[in-house]
Amino acid sequence: MSDTTRQPPTAGLSRRRLLGLAGAGTAGVLASGAAGAVVGRASVEDTTGGAPAATGPSPADAVPFTGAHQAGITTPAQDRLHFVAFDVVAEDRDAVAALLRLWTQAARRLTAGQDAGPVGSVPPGPDVVPDDTGEALGLPPAGLTLTIGFGPSLFTTPDGRDRFGLAARRPAPLVDLPRFLRDEIDPAISGGDICIQACANDPQVAVHAVRNLTRLGQGVVRVRWAQLGFGRTSSTSTSQETPRNLFGFKDGTANLKAEASAGLDRFVWVGHDDADWLAGGTYLVTRRIRMQLEEWDEESLRAQERTIGRRKGSGAPLGQQQEFDPTDFAAEDEGEPAIPRDSHVFLAHPNQAGTALLRRGYSFVDGSDARGELDAGLFFVAFQRNPETGFVRVQRNLAEDAMSEYLKHTSSGVYACPPGVQGDDDWWGRALFEQ
Repeated sequence: MSDTTRQPPTAGLSRRRLLGLAGAGTAGVLASGAAGAVVGRASVEDTTGGAPAATGPSPADAVPFTGAHQAGITTPAQDRLHFVAFDVVAEDRDAVAALLRLWTQAARRLTAGQDAGPVGSVPPGPDVVPDDTGEALGLPPAGLTLTIGFGPSLFTTPDGRDRFGLAARRPAPLVDLPRFLRDEIDPAISGGDICIQACANDPQVAVHAVRNLTRLGQGVVRVRWAQLGFGRTSSTSTSQETPRNLFGFKDGTANLKAEASAGLDRFVWVGHDDADWLAGGTYLVTRRIRMQLEEWDEESLRAQERTIGRRKGSGAPLGQQQEFDPTDFAAEDEGEPAIPRDSHVFLAHPNQAGTALLRRGYSFVDGSDARGELDAGLFFVAFQRNPETGFVRVQRNLAEDAMSEYLKHTSSGVYACPPGVQGDDDWWGRALFEQ
């Protein structure tokens, strides 16, 4: 964020004034199968994208905040993540709407490389309270995107209460995920009324954004849980190389790409047949998946590759030579299927699931446990048109996945992400709250 974008104005609202406005009236899968499956009459290969193409904007550039869809979904995946889920503590619907307006104003500024508020981190006078915490002063925008979603509990509490008069507007697909085989979900780090995904190419820029939005939300929301991530584990653009996960394998070769508009319309963006306020939006599923790295590291290369269904070095499907070679499930190796039937690639492949996801997950390392083993893995993030026909379908297919022996799902979340902010007077969730 350059000094030129952070010069404080000679006059402005104090943080207390801003908070007053907010409170008036009182927030799966690892390496998916390769392309080539037929779903209906269209091939997923035709709608997912392919090998890397030319690079896009500089990692330090600003990403436009406004648009038909929220940034941070098809945006080329940045290197860092700070994900946060909030519980709403205010009982007044107007207070929630006021906070969403305030958050939108701050998000416009933050993604442009500016301070969170007009006063800034260095006010014009020593007695003025800063409305920005200041740790991103001098840093560029770093590709920061901020993406918001609303959980099922914002519409109806677990005990059936309609706190904000939104129950009738909850889309039918927005329900908590079912329990899957081997789940060890911790409710304390799952769910939430509102989520915000901050992605950037500088971790300090992402953390700064979440810190300041949380600060603005005091009295209206409180943090339920949060997750930091690094080293993206999927590519959302053909301009990006396929990254590797903590198992050392290329991850997300067949991921839907931003350039595949037909695939996005089919598998990601919500239409008008769901909820009008959500048209042009999408559903977000998150899972914190701990990877049993110490056990994995004891396996032979052959065992690892047969568990995944790909070559560790090239990323090619077993039986092929290059990463983007078509997956051939009929190929054999010494009379046996080259790609084992219990491998991750076989079970996650669109031929088996009949669907596709837009993934943009991240690796995490949260220290070590009492045994000295890394508390590390994948923070899975996927966008889809309908969770039941997207993530849920794929995850059920993975019940017999050989890789599940090395995985532990500890957190789960599902959220409806509204369409993008379109104009100067628009704000996150406006169509939902202004009935």
